[in-house]
Amino acid sequence: MPRTAILLIHCPDQPGLVAAISNFIANNGGNIVDLDQHVDNEGGVFFMRVEWSLEQFRIPSDAIERHFSEAIAERYAMRWQLHFSDERPRMAIFVSQLPHCLTDLLARWQSGEWHVDIPLILSNHESLRPVAEQFGIEFRVFEITPENKRAQEQRELELLQSHRIDFVVLARYMQVLSPVLIDAMPGRIINIHHSFLPAFPGARPYHSAHARGVKIIGATSHYVTEELDAGPIIAQDVTPITHRDPVEALIRKGRDLERVVLARAVWYHLQRKVLSYGNRTVVFD
Repeated sequence: MPRTAILLIHCPDQPGLVAAISNFIANNGGNIVDLDQHVDNEGGVFFMRVEWSLEQFRIPSDAIERHFSEAIAERYAMRWQLHFSDERPRMAIFVSQLPHCLTDLLARWQSGEWHVDIPLILSNHESLRPVAEQFGIEFRVFEITPENKRAQEQRELELLQSHRIDFVVLARYMQVLSPVLIDAMPGRIINIHHSFLPAFPGARPYHSAHARGVKIIGATSHYVTEELDAGPIIAQDVTPITHRDPVEALIRKGRDLERVVLARAVWYHLQRKVLSYGNRTVVFD
């Protein structure tokens, strides 16, 4: 595939935005291959994702940011990100003891479905070391207690930085992250959890939900913020259940959803299709 550039933009809505951005690309020899936009009429905010081929583009890649800022972004008070299709992000995975999300992520990576590197898996337990070794990925354990949490997370952060990690995926990592990690990687930590929160908290949510006779279960993937399980949502899905489903069926269906929803969120992130604004996301499809 030809190398492309991707712009993610949001700014106050105003006339001429699409024309200004399109003309900047066309006047410099670029060919737009994908464009999606949205206007939040209530908030008066314009959102756009635009991707164009760099084959005939006359501005060198390392100068696009400066040219776009001077020609367009400053004039329209834009907040924006520039990415390139040949970038290969570096992803770290945090796990505890449940393997279903981890093995799904690694299978997608190994098959070449995702354009990503996974140099590191971190855990607070030894349980999943054989999985990491099977895929030839470095596995590091940091035991977490209330007394050592801050110091251990600082060590984890230093390890992430030494491996030049671009973003982190919490694949059923059963620890609440502190600001040590969250503040260092805003919008770059993706989590997955079942849909029973906050109604059915605790260690046995499926048992509690079964006892209440719930009719749907689901999963939510979101960016991590300091407010627990309340960050900007990237992907969600649900599946129906009936009175015939025992607790084991709820758990099986819930874990299937967690795999799919987490993978979908990671895919959107890798494709630069997610734009966070406030505590919401615009996900371009």
